Amino acid sequence: MEASCGSISAERGWLVSAQQPEEAAAEELSPLLSNELHRQVSPGVSFGFSVFNLMNAIMGSGILGLAYVMANTGILGFSFLLLMVALLGSYSVHLLLSMCIQTAMSSYLLIIKTELPAAISEFLTGDYSGSWYLDGQTLLIIICVGIVFPLALLPKIGFLGYTSSLSFFFMVFFALVIIIKKWAIPCPLTLNHTEEFFQISNATDDCKPKLFHFSKESAYAIPTMAFSFLCHTSILPIYCELQSPSKKRMQNVTNTAIALSFLIYFISALFGYLTFYDKVESELLQGYSKYLPHDVVVMTVKLCILFAVLLTVPLIHFPARKALMMMFFSNFPFSWILHSLITLVLNIIILLLAIYVPDIRNVFGVVGASTSTCLIFVFPGLFYLKLSREDFLSWKKLGAFVLLISGILLGNFSLALIVFDWINK
Repeated sequence: MEASCGSISAERGWLVSAQQPEEAAAEELSPLLSNELHRQVSPGVSFGFSVFNLMNAIMGSGILGLAYVMANTGILGFSFLLLMVALLGSYSVHLLLSMCIQTAMSSYLLIIKTELPAAISEFLTGDYSGSWYLDGQTLLIIICVGIVFPLALLPKIGFLGYTSSLSFFFMVFFALVIIIKKWAIPCPLTLNHTEEFFQISNATDDCKPKLFHFSKESAYAIPTMAFSFLCHTSILPIYCELQSPSKKRMQNVTNTAIALSFLIYFISALFGYLTFYDKVESELLQGYSKYLPHDVVVMTVKLCILFAVLLTVPLIHFPARKALMMMFFSNFPFSWILHSLITLVLNIIILLLAIYVPDIRNVFGVVGASTSTCLIFVFPGLFYLKLSREDFLSWKKLGAFVLLISGILLGNFSLALIVFDWINK
């Protein structure tokens, strides 16, 4: 295959550029590839904006489910699993970049559907039930038409750097509020109903964090974490528009984005868990709506996190559209009509899924155990084993093999437990 990374930027798929590896090309792009790349995307996207774009691809609705995961794995169990997934995710990106050089959007909208009406209602006084602006499906359609679709039409991923940086600061604000509000909600938990407080539990053990804890709900741990670190479909589009692109530079972008995402994930999950303990909701914001209704700071952070999640959707659109263009229209010249039609079809599909999926935990579980594990573990390992000419006993091939087997085992095991949990319910 003769397609370069530059041709990916011109409506190619995220792994078209893979060729047989050569040691001499292990660190930098060839002059021909570099010249073509600069000709198409010059002057390129800065390191900082590339980090923001990748973090935006990583962080999204997954941050709302990690406190629930910690409640079902314990603090130390969660820490080990999250670190393992982060490191394996970084290594799988390393394999993808090696191959390049050598040659679930629905969950985000589901958060909008469930949380935006609740956020709006908290700003209102009186009974406005039945109003169109409190209907999640109506709001979702308006947002998709007015915001998601126009942003998704942008031809280059670098243009989203500004929105991605804004999304990052919203996530940081979310983590800070989770920390602060830990001391605003007493334990044992109490509900304020008609100016009377009802204590949920008298057990002091409910207010003690568990270092290790495993239950049937722990089956959602690895899938949710894998979903939370899924960014691999955006790696090559971001790489192709990176300023002064090289393997080392893009790997640094990846490591920085994953490290910052890990930090924000861990802090928000830890303090979310230490706030609600075993009563933490599968979608963290729902707990604050229950125990701190009409709190101004909580209402503000809800709007911020909803906006941050919303800004992630166009970024995820980009590689999805590229893949469809590669599979069905790779021999056609670029056309704004075709570009717009594919973007519209993708918007309609994810909108329908977001409308009819009832529980965000189901998305985290099923998508995480199937698609996310394949994209993070299985496919990078499988492609490297297939395309590399290195000896099978080389460290990279052994690492790719371990990544492949780990992904298959973890994905199938988690999916089996999740299905078993559904059957029992």
